[in-house]
Amino acid sequence: MTTTFRTAATAFADLVHAIPESAWDGTGLGDWDLRALVGHASRSLITVSTYLRAPADREDVTSPVDYYAWVREHLATADAGAIVERGRQAGRDLGEQPATTVDSLLQRALADVAAVEDPLITVIGGLGLRLSTYLPTRVFELAVHGLDVARAAGLDFTLPDDVLAEATVLAARISVRLGTATPVLLALTGREPLPSPFSVV
Repeated sequence: MTTTFRTAATAFADLVHAIPESAWDGTGLGDWDLRALVGHASRSLITVSTYLRAPADREDVTSPVDYYAWVREHLATADAGAIVERGRQAGRDLGEQPATTVDSLLQRALADVAAVEDPLITVIGGLGLRLSTYLPTRVFELAVHGLDVARAAGLDFTLPDDVLAEATVLAARISVRLGTATPVLLALTGREPLPSPFSVV
């Protein structure tokens, strides 16, 4: 349960160390500059520690796919401006030494995960789920946003194979859940390009 999360989180932290000082105020993703993008991605470490301190008394979803289906519905009515601002604030919270801050977040998250078995936790929107359900979603976020960060910073970055495998399989399963797996399969087998725009999240 924890090995791939550790690998994804460590790869992300290593990537942050490689970001040139001159790149932090540059373009990140959408309305975020690079600092805000890294801050947003770092929340995948922060929330693990935070949610482990918020036990749940029920299990609302039982798989990462169910989690993303729920989040997709939740975000449809969420305040987009508030989401953007959370990323910006997370970027500001990285302080003057972002890589050192991310290292601290990494070590805290790994220690917190190592100290428990598989508790029920309360996450975004009061949703209850197992830690083992939540961690693959953090692998996915760290993988995707790690690639976003590398592209924005102009860095070469190759995700570890186990992280790529887990994130890609989850994306495919989300696509099945959303009823968009046929174009994904056709694209993966070189038959047709994906429609544009296209996203499983």
